[in-house]
Amino acid sequence: MTFEQISQRGKGYFKIAETLLHAAQTMTDRAIAGQLKALADDYQRRAEKASHVDAAKALARSAANAEGERADMT
Repeated sequence: MTFEQISQRGKGYFKIAETLLHAAQTMTDRAIAGQLKALADDYQRRAEKASHVDAAKALARSAANAEGERADMT
């Protein structure tokens, strides 16, 4: 999935992940850095999941609108 394909909500999660990853890279405490990296990974997964869910919802809305338009024509 490219950045252009990520939903707005997914982009928000992705931005948080980038911030956490950057913070982890600047940490001198390895334990905290590891926790921040794990949290960043979790937010990246959330970004992908949110984008898939948002795309599915948009597709469902589009299908419902098309069905409604078809019903109006009859």
